[in-house]
Amino acid sequence: MRIIVMSDSHGHYSPVEKIVRRNLDADMFIHLGDGEADVDAVIRRYPEIASRFVHVKGNCDVGSLSENVYTMPVGGHKIYASHGHLQGVKYSLEHIKKIAAANDCDIVLFGHTHVRHTSYDNGMYLMNPGSASRPNDGKPPSFGCVDITDAGVITHVTDI
Repeated sequence: MRIIVMSDSHGHYSPVEKIVRRNLDADMFIHLGDGEADVDAVIRRYPEIASRFVHVKGNCDVGSLSENVYTMPVGGHKIYASHGHLQGVKYSLEHIKKIAAANDCDIVLFGHTHVRHTSYDNGMYLMNPGSASRPNDGKPPSFGCVDITDAGVITHVTDI
């Protein structure tokens, strides 16, 4: 199963569309907040992916009715997806890891920092796909990919 993960597009529709176009065969798309209008626009353009697209509310998604957190079992694993601002990810990952563990999640996806991150810690895969439009790490805009196979889980972040 291939899951495409993006975050923090902040009103820039074109990078979200570019990510989707490059990965139309993905099993699932997750937007981690601060770009809900961009997701809505892409889904209007590509309605065939609507059922495969999930998004959570970011701190800049004013007026959003979306959830702050999304959890879902997938391929023998369980995903915890959140923008990350409510879990303080700019300061530490400990709080989001504790919440994910309490929800029996072993794949943790978050945004908010605009900085790419992938790690594996004590049975838990963590990934921040960076920002689709305004990275804070001196690297190009990016998105992430989670591949879940019988052999295991692979997370990686790549340039748009």
